[in-house]
Amino acid sequence: MKIKTEQISTPILKDKGINLYIKRIDLVHKYISGNKWYKLKYNIIEAKSQLKHTLLTFGGAYSNHIAATSFAAQSNGFKSIGVIRGDEEFSLNPTIEFAKSNGMYLHYVSRDDYRKKDTDVFINKLKDKFGDFYLLPEGGANKQAIKGASEILDKNDVQDFICCPVGTGGTIAGIISSSSQKQTIIGFPSVKGVKGLKKTVRKYSNKRNFIFVNDYLYGGYARLTDELVEFIMNFNINHKIPLDAIYTGKMMMGVLDLVSKDYFSQGSSILVVHTGGLQGNLGMNKRFALNLPHNF
Repeated sequence: MKIKTEQISTPILKDKGINLYIKRIDLVHKYISGNKWYKLKYNIIEAKSQLKHTLLTFGGAYSNHIAATSFAAQSNGFKSIGVIRGDEEFSLNPTIEFAKSNGMYLHYVSRDDYRKKDTDVFINKLKDKFGDFYLLPEGGANKQAIKGASEILDKNDVQDFICCPVGTGGTIAGIISSSSQKQTIIGFPSVKGVKGLKKTVRKYSNKRNFIFVNDYLYGGYARLTDELVEFIMNFNINHKIPLDAIYTGKMMMGVLDLVSKDYFSQGSSILVVHTGGLQGNLGMNKRFALNLPHNF
């Protein structure tokens, strides 16, 4: 499968002598977007090999993983269950509506209960309620997901720096595992704190050629600033590349800010991974009366 990679040109990049490329894995599938396609690929195969009939997973009201899993399940003959963080009355948005349209059953839990989602007690309660299912962790981060994410980079991706947004850490763990030791992998988390992310990476890779930059949250997960909105709109106008407000928009703003601050030496090459997630912009548009670009 050939993935499109585009070079980005801006005055600051020319001034600093930096070559910046964006890998458009967001184009791999309309509904199983970007990194979710890679992370679900081997999980679907594994679920079929175990003769499972239902996929159960977790996410918030704007979760790309929930949206992608619902479509992948329906397309592959599975039933699906989404355990959703928060109250149903506050969770209605295009992401949830899309998941429901794909036949996903939505089970809402409190934020306190959601924090217990990885415990045996919580999982056993779900088994008592729903019966047998194939369990996908939040964000799809497990051994099969990392195997899939390791295929994001190919032999042509030889840039000095590889940048990607980070949610649960599965995608960057896969990228790190297939990277060269000469490359530096930079993760841009969507929430504060990186202790758990480092633990995830170290669980799946013994490479240490990565760092997390936690300075570009722009209000936090599923939150917006005027600066971020303006950047996403202008980036789409100037480069014809849509970015989402939760992950890729913040990452790209961060990368260009680091360029302006001489974080990268002159002559460096950077590959930015566009992990998709554009469906989330629909929810942002509805919530904040905006017109962010999307792919639905």
